[in-house]
Amino acid sequence: MKKLIVNIKQLIQIEEKPGRMKSGKEMSKLETINNAYLIINDDKIHDFGPMEELTDTSADETIDAEGSMVMPAFCDPHTHIVFPETREIEYIDKIKGLSYEEIAKRGGGILNSAQKIIEKSEDELFESANKRLKEMASYGTGAVEIKSGYGLTTEGELKMLRVIKRLKESSPLTIKANFLGAHAVPPEYKENQKEYVDLIINEMIPAVAKENLADYIDVFCDRGFFTVEETERILEAGAHYGLVPKIHANELDYSGGIQVGVKHNALSVDHLEYTGGEEINALKDSDTMPTLLPGASFFLELVYAPARKMIDAGLPVAMASDFNPGSSPSGNMQFILSLGSIKYKMLPEEAINATTINSAYAMGVEKELGTISKGKTANLIITKEIPNYEFLPYYYGANKVKHTIIKGEIESTNN
Repeated sequence: MKKLIVNIKQLIQIEEKPGRMKSGKEMSKLETINNAYLIINDDKIHDFGPMEELTDTSADETIDAEGSMVMPAFCDPHTHIVFPETREIEYIDKIKGLSYEEIAKRGGGILNSAQKIIEKSEDELFESANKRLKEMASYGTGAVEIKSGYGLTTEGELKMLRVIKRLKESSPLTIKANFLGAHAVPPEYKENQKEYVDLIINEMIPAVAKENLADYIDVFCDRGFFTVEETERILEAGAHYGLVPKIHANELDYSGGIQVGVKHNALSVDHLEYTGGEEINALKDSDTMPTLLPGASFFLELVYAPARKMIDAGLPVAMASDFNPGSSPSGNMQFILSLGSIKYKMLPEEAINATTINSAYAMGVEKELGTISKGKTANLIITKEIPNYEFLPYYYGANKVKHTIIKGEIESTNN
């Protein structure tokens, strides 16, 4: 089926020769076409260009953009959207002054969700997560990485990953699954953390691999969670089964998580609030994408990652929502885009690159998504009428997406 989008005020993030990512100074560059058209054949981008060069107007469906912008749909490479319940009561504890770590020590946080995972059926978890996916699509997200990590038992982790598999099969969004058994240490293993790491390695990973439930393997390598040595053991075990490594790193302290991620060729290292010269040097000349989660810093009132230093040092940077019930209860990537400019001092162009092509790389889909390129999957945003793309991070809070197109079909419309 052929679709034709005409009268596009500005076609944003075009690439004639698709690249892998944008790094350093390249992140401030954003190719656009004014007064443009775009042709979709089935689920792929077939052609695009200035309106005056459009010669063949035949199409099964024509969409008049009416002066709106068109850009790639957002890729969100770090979420925890399969969770049993929201945790607004803990949010009240936070308002009263308790820290994230203090709430966790009281049995809250990840351990709270882990307890409730046991009580929920796969159907219940699927239905609630599917609603969140649709909400995310309404804000312009077309691809999502979803982590397990609230099971913390073999049965619980498999339950979560089976739910993610169902979401992959039923949702039009591009979805990647990440096994995060090393998200926290269950209370019964607090005095013997090595035993829990052994459980992950000897029981969980083989079970996950047997059912082919995950694309990636992740570890929370940080103060109070998993050490560098434990992280290495887990990543090496995952690699034996073909699981690509990713790392939660340096959210709470300088943990060594960035360096161990680079050492093991992690696709991304995420959070990175505590990143200094040694960490930046480790990331240089690597294929590991630094992925920042400003929503968590905003919600928890943590320090913000030094995005400006990273970009100025020549690194690429991606951003993700970290959508989860405890530290970032929002999957609105438009807000993440705004936080990139407001808190990280990223130019609008840099923030857009960080939520499209670089975030596509961070979830391993840069060949299919992240830019307007011929042959790539037609995951697109048609904005409401806005003056320019600089307006996207500036006008925070409002939904500026009119249509989200996923695989060539309109999946969400906001009037």
